[in-house]
Amino acid sequence: MLLEFKHDERGYNMWNPQLNINPIVPKYFFITSGSALSKVSKLNAFDRALMKAGLAQCNLVPVSSIIPPNAKLINPIELPIGSITFVVMSRMDGNPSEVISAGIAWGWIKSKDGSLKYGIIVEGHGNKHRDALEEMLKKMCQDMAEARGMILEKVNIKIETLSIPNGYYGSVVAAAVLIP
Repeated sequence: MLLEFKHDERGYNMWNPQLNINPIVPKYFFITSGSALSKVSKLNAFDRALMKAGLAQCNLVPVSSIIPPNAKLINPIELPIGSITFVVMSRMDGNPSEVISAGIAWGWIKSKDGSLKYGIIVEGHGNKHRDALEEMLKKMCQDMAEARGMILEKVNIKIETLSIPNGYYGSVVAAAVLIP
């Protein structure tokens, strides 16, 4: 039996909720971040940054950058140890005397007629100060909206910046955690 699909203006099959397919669709998301130092290694600094962000006990799965239409932003929650955890994450590791930053921006986009609205997330990092990274993240959100023919509503930003002292390695992370 061949299933019939409706097609959108691009010719793509449209989602048919009557199919017996159960995609993982996040219902909630939260934003978190952390920064840390280690005298041992960049990896140890990263682990400590994840601890500060509340994600060190999770098995992180990187995902791309779409927030479903009805997903709700919640305050960060403690996740069970060993959880498979979907994240959009920015990470920057660094050496002594460097300034490092990592950040994410998220916002809602809507179609020009207002019939469709969902969220986008962008991530960026570098040897940048906060203002430079913030400007880059805003431009990235605007570009994502324009590429989709959508209108960008307010952009929210979370950035971690760290100036690494001599004798240490550093790591910064910022993440959007998507929860089914």
